[in-house]
Amino acid sequence: MLSPGFADPALDAQRCFRAVLEATSRPGRVQRLAEGVLEPPAPLGLAAAAVLLSLTDADTPVWLDAEAAPAADWLRFHAGCPLVAAPGDAAFVMACGAMPPLDGLNAGTEEAPHESATLLVQVAALDRGVTLRLSGPGIAREHRLRVAGLPPDFGLRWARNGAGFPRGVDLVLCAGAALAALPRTVRITEGDG
Repeated sequence: MLSPGFADPALDAQRCFRAVLEATSRPGRVQRLAEGVLEPPAPLGLAAAAVLLSLTDADTPVWLDAEAAPAADWLRFHAGCPLVAAPGDAAFVMACGAMPPLDGLNAGTEEAPHESATLLVQVAALDRGVTLRLSGPGIAREHRLRVAGLPPDFGLRWARNGAGFPRGVDLVLCAGAALAALPRTVRITEGDG
């Protein structure tokens, strides 16, 4: 039996969309969704599931590393999105486990960089762990974001992702009901420095 989606699909999706928009325009700033608006099946967390329900539809291919039911069935039913076999074929890539290599995802083209993939990664926390020092568009000087659960070579992967600008993958980090966005334009240095 599938668990329900949003209690109020239109309003809840709008609230989540605004949170994602705010997170994207203010990179690294943690946004919190209301608890209890959604009870997705494991291993999907609230923020990750809400983002997928808000931003995907029947025309949006999604790759989910938790392909096993009930998460895949739940997403197909509530979002109506097709699930693809390879992360490189997806518009949204959902990593509940290990983060896939960024260079294996759709980075768009020089002519159409907006057609690149968005990677959603569930992390352990957005208030502890490695300190990421962020700079770039949407950040006055520098913003610090603490993240627990990123791969040890994340800084190197992110630098490679930014090297192909305007091509590149955008990232949304999700931890429980919290989310933070890292657009491809953001430069990241690790450590408290």
